[in-house]
Amino acid sequence: MTGFESEADAGDADWRPVARTRTYELVIDRVEEQIVSGALKVGDRLPAERDLAKMLGVSRAAVREAFRALEAQGVLRMGVGTGPDSGTTVAALPSQALTRLLRLHVALANFPVADVVRARIMLERESARHAATRARPDDLHRLGELLDEMDSPDCDRARFNDLDTEFHVRIAEAGGNRLVADMTIAIRESMRRPLLAAFDALGDDWHPIAEELRRDHRKTYQALRDGDAKAAEELTEAHIRAFYAHGWAREL
Repeated sequence: MTGFESEADAGDADWRPVARTRTYELVIDRVEEQIVSGALKVGDRLPAERDLAKMLGVSRAAVREAFRALEAQGVLRMGVGTGPDSGTTVAALPSQALTRLLRLHVALANFPVADVVRARIMLERESARHAATRARPDDLHRLGELLDEMDSPDCDRARFNDLDTEFHVRIAEAGGNRLVADMTIAIRESMRRPLLAAFDALGDDWHPIAEELRRDHRKTYQALRDGDAKAAEELTEAHIRAFYAHGWAREL
């Protein structure tokens, strides 16, 4: 009996030998096949490096490299030692992996600002509409706290940017669509530094624009509290467009 067959929680995964060209990438392909097919699920433990290397007809180094690459992507979790948390398992937080990959893709792809903003509008309208009917009391409470913190005289531009990011992310999460929320988070997080740079570039013009942003946030928050889905999505779009109309994407 192989080491893989002894792992009852790995299901009926079919591990076939792989060609030796770019071996570690082909090992990744095999692992992904098992996940996509449903043979491996969240929490399932993969075979030990030695056993999997033998099953696939590759070196342990290739398996180790594949595991490390998948761990970096957030697909696998590698534990050391003995016990229930040891070994290599399918990660239980795939949404964090998706967010990380999307954030890097958006940050590196040099998309036109207008394209990114239009994507934000589509996603955040959806989130705001659903959040108006799905937000829980604790969601609304936290959103209110964020607005109060943004109103503080001690809130500098960097802190305001962080609070603004969390405000939009919280609405996305309250909307209840995990994929839409993850995509929103990825795009918003990818824009965190460019937005801070934009805030700094405003000079003294920052203060009236910050007040405008605060008013927009309060209106959106009230629409969420009132359960007014139409107002929430329309206010969200108007808020995003108005900010970028100050010079970063006038074509919107």
